[in-house]
Amino acid sequence: MKLRIRGNSLRLRLTKSEVAEIGAGGTVEETVEFGGEPPQRFIYALMSTDNVENPTAVFDAGRITVFISKAQAGEWSRTNQIGIEAEKSIGADGRTLRILIEKDFSCLEPRAGEEDVDTFAHPFQNEQEARIRLKAF
Repeated sequence: MKLRIRGNSLRLRLTKSEVAEIGAGGTVEETVEFGGEPPQRFIYALMSTDNVENPTAVFDAGRITVFISKAQAGEWSRTNQIGIEAEKSIGADGRTLRILIEKDFSCLEPRAGEEDVDTFAHPFQNEQEARIRLKAF
């Protein structure tokens, strides 16, 4: 699972096996270790639960946990739906936290150090392959 934080938004991208785990009612978790004594780490997780209607997130003790309903996770995992988007109100002044949960697609252009293992086929992959073949002529 990949995490992107930008401004007041969280974006999670999940591989095929992670989507299957969430769809089956499970949890996906990643840890980034920073070393030190005591060891410092940052944890982020996506958890399917019966206790929420819409995706929401909490931050506690160096851990971000995004919650999604089991019903929504199950439906998402069985369909071609790419992502789930929600906004969590975080203040009376109208501020929100944007939450986006997406299926991770293979890259159209290979990148050094990036692996496309267990990713979903990119929707434009065939179009990209056609362009590559045309360039060869």
